[in-house]
Amino acid sequence: MKPDAGFLRKAVVRLAAPVDDPGMDRDPIPDARALVRERYPQALWAVLAGSVLTAHRTPGSDLDLVVVLPSGDPLAPRRESLVFRAWPAEMFVHDEQTLQHWLGKEYAARKPTLHRMVGAGVALVGNPADWQERCRTILETGPEPLHPAQRDLARYGLTDLLDDLTHATDPGERRVIAATLWTDAAQQALAVANCWNGNGKWLLRELRALDADLAERWLRARDDEAATAAVAREVLDRLGGPLFDGFHAVAPRPPESVTRSG
Repeated sequence: MKPDAGFLRKAVVRLAAPVDDPGMDRDPIPDARALVRERYPQALWAVLAGSVLTAHRTPGSDLDLVVVLPSGDPLAPRRESLVFRAWPAEMFVHDEQTLQHWLGKEYAARKPTLHRMVGAGVALVGNPADWQERCRTILETGPEPLHPAQRDLARYGLTDLLDDLTHATDPGERRVIAATLWTDAAQQALAVANCWNGNGKWLLRELRALDADLAERWLRARDDEAATAAVAREVLDRLGGPLFDGFHAVAPRPPESVTRSG
């Protein structure tokens, strides 16, 4: 099984009947440890991470687990979702080779979800200390600064969306363009500041950590096209201003074998 295909394949265990909420006062660690030992007794190490261990815990918080198996184990890599002892659980299963591969993909994408899980996780099985230290160091150091080509692409993208919003006449299209611009503005604000990016709640958390005032103005702009455009222009100025005339992007050529087989 190739790493990309295996990791994206999500096994979901469905229950025949609803289960009771595990409760906000229940310690998740013993159940998380029991889950790892039951499903992956061969694990070299495993950690529990996520909001269930923090002040962000809610009645819907799940068990986020990273499980590392011996090298070459056929069960790695995979992602698995299930319910265990009334806990919803997400298991990210790797061996050390596939773990390194996915950490590298995250680093390049500037979205270090797995780094956060490993770095901040509580050890359940084995000793993940070396991997945790490595992930913490990367998180603290931050992503690489944008290359000139990446910066130009970000400038071009925001410029293009702002232009679309200015000239669109269909109300539905304007809403979709504004929503896309709203999200992209936050992502590019983080990118130009050499900060980690994120999806969903992590996008807001990272933006608040960078600039609380900008984050609040960004939130208030959500359903206001003019305010969304104003925030986007502010971010665009931080990137170096609008870019259309003169923009170019060079794409790699496909391998010879692909060209011939096509």
